[in-house]
Amino acid sequence: MLSSHLVGVLSGLASALAWGSGDFVGGQAARRITQFQVVALAAVSGLAVFVPAAVLRREPIPTPQSFLWALAAGVSGAIGVAALYAGLAGGSAAVVAPTATVVGAGLPVILSALLTGLPGRAEGAGILLGLVGIWLVTRPSGPIQAVERTTFPLALAAGAGFGGFFILIAQVETGLLFIPLAVAKVAALVLCALVLRARGQPLPSGRRNPQALLAGVLDGGGNLFYLIAAQQSGMAVAPVLSSMAPAVTVLLSVRILHEPLRRAQALGVVVCLAAVGLISL
Repeated sequence: MLSSHLVGVLSGLASALAWGSGDFVGGQAARRITQFQVVALAAVSGLAVFVPAAVLRREPIPTPQSFLWALAAGVSGAIGVAALYAGLAGGSAAVVAPTATVVGAGLPVILSALLTGLPGRAEGAGILLGLVGIWLVTRPSGPIQAVERTTFPLALAAGAGFGGFFILIAQVETGLLFIPLAVAKVAALVLCALVLRARGQPLPSGRRNPQALLAGVLDGGGNLFYLIAAQQSGMAVAPVLSSMAPAVTVLLSVRILHEPLRRAQALGVVVCLAAVGLISL
């Protein structure tokens, strides 16, 4: 049988694959509708998967503490997405995207080190190498321009939102999977609905936006595999592996959209693979 650590590593990689694919599909959907409409539809399709799965699995009702952890995780993740899009709209993608991704992956690592101590040498080196690889993959081309005072805080807020999701959802009871994730999706859906209402934008039709629904299913798969990874390998490893999702998005863009692969991105993918090897030891 596979060790729990290896199961965690494989689940973290599966999470990155699902999230990276979902980001690619969601990016295509966002060309037709706004990002909050995409996130709302994605939450709906995620719920359509998680709720029946919880019933079929006969998953027990979470404790009030786990319910609150999941609710907070959903809000934190939705805030992270909103802050990321707001920062990117400010025209400083070269700083916002990599900062948000690395901060999101780094916060759980720091918290884990404070609570349980530093990881072993190989695992620690793999985590640091993974953060470097994520930075290289997510950093857009072009020179870094001066960042406005409001933009960099948005990048930090986005990273804190992502890191908060990683940390909070990992606090639910071990063994619970679908119900906590469904609760998190409900929280994200309510938040997006409030934003859309404030903007006077409707919830678009799922039939006319199948890509957004598919993005939700893929995102839900990423959430599921991340939760398994966090329960099996801990907060230090799972967030770093799952945050390698941009490498998948880049490779899909190169393969399907024929976008050029920059040297820094190619190096970042190689560095991420090396990191996975060290973490797996």
